[in-house]
Amino acid sequence: MTRTRVRFGCEQCGAEASKWVGRCADCGEWGSVVQVAADLLEATNSAVMLPDSVARPVPLGGVDVASSQRLSTGIAELDRVLGGGLVPGSVTLLGGEPGVGKSTILLQALLAMTRQGHTALLIAAEESPQQVRMRAERLGELNDRLLVVAETSVPYVLAHAASVAPQVLVVDSIQTVHDPDAPGVPGSVTQVRDSAQALVRFAKESGTAVVLVGHVTKEGSIAGPRVLEHLVDTVLQFEGDRHFALRMLRALKHRFGRTDELGLFEMLESGLEEVVDASAMLLTDRQAGATGSVVVPLIEGSRPLLVEVQALVAPTSAPMPRRQAQSFDGGRLAMLTAVLQRRCRLSLAQMDVYASVVGGVKIAETGADLAVAIAIASSVLERPLPAQSVVLGEVGLGGELRSVPQAARRLQEAARIGFLRAIVPESTPPVPGIELIRARDVSEALHLGLSPAPRS
Repeated sequence: MTRTRVRFGCEQCGAEASKWVGRCADCGEWGSVVQVAADLLEATNSAVMLPDSVARPVPLGGVDVASSQRLSTGIAELDRVLGGGLVPGSVTLLGGEPGVGKSTILLQALLAMTRQGHTALLIAAEESPQQVRMRAERLGELNDRLLVVAETSVPYVLAHAASVAPQVLVVDSIQTVHDPDAPGVPGSVTQVRDSAQALVRFAKESGTAVVLVGHVTKEGSIAGPRVLEHLVDTVLQFEGDRHFALRMLRALKHRFGRTDELGLFEMLESGLEEVVDASAMLLTDRQAGATGSVVVPLIEGSRPLLVEVQALVAPTSAPMPRRQAQSFDGGRLAMLTAVLQRRCRLSLAQMDVYASVVGGVKIAETGADLAVAIAIASSVLERPLPAQSVVLGEVGLGGELRSVPQAARRLQEAARIGFLRAIVPESTPPVPGIELIRARDVSEALHLGLSPAPRS
């Protein structure tokens, strides 16, 4: 026997509340708490009888994993981020700004998977089949194993998927499909949540790998309720400026692997092409010997990556000088500027300081601290760093330099590209193929790294 009680839940994060409130206590969203009816099982002394169709508990060692072998997408950079490919029965959410290439990379992956003998179904909820075919012809390939249908009704989507029984199902996009039995218009919180739940159930029951395309808000987060990200197994973010060719793919959530891998692509007329040597590509147009320019070796997932950090320091008459960072933490930039002022006696109080990472790569680690600091000092002193040098190290509030993880792999990548020396913390172990210039603090690193000012 069941009885119904009234409860309240947040449409954004799924948190429950005992009564209606104007603002969710968990996520802070206003107006997202709504009334939901929930059926409760009456407590009885009799045992509940499970039907034969319900799965029974089994020993962990007896769980069959043969059916969970990953399906390679045929695109090495995409497989890198996914940890080897799509897992059967999993649900992946791919988000990105309009025009960044979400539909293109998925179409390329579907075409590559059909070449391997898999059957794929593409639900074109935003485009017509004719548009999909024209994009496929531009990519240079058509395949009869790739089926496409223009559909926005979730029940019809599930009916098509059940009749085709594909290994991979792509819905482009989750914001444009709708369930006629659910309230709201396509793209509303209720419709996005209910449609995603129906597709997740289908994936788990059928073993089909489902990929959902999601729109993003102006803040860069995936549009729709936060519970959408909780429902899926993997959340991928496709990033890149539409005015530049470089595209980056990251995993924000991944139940089957790591979330720190980075996939790099270049947008060409013929589609997205994998970037084989990312470091060389990012440094292609670098002007060696320019003031305010420093190269730093990073670690993105399992790969070392060399990027250029630029800084510009300019006088200002404003009472509050600007500290502006692009693709770098603004708070970290303010801290490094304060360290340079206090520990290195650089006069930056009446200077605007700008720092940027070239190529659109976002730096989240502290291993680039010393590179940013030297770039700022190089700009204000007008002293360039030698062209064949890289900089690596974390900076403390006392101006001291600290070592960074996997320093050897980073410096080996720099040596492979052709850099001859590196300015590093004193504790860094030697690395074959590159000369290490060790420093204890930022002041010593500036003295050792920056060449003397040119004579007038």
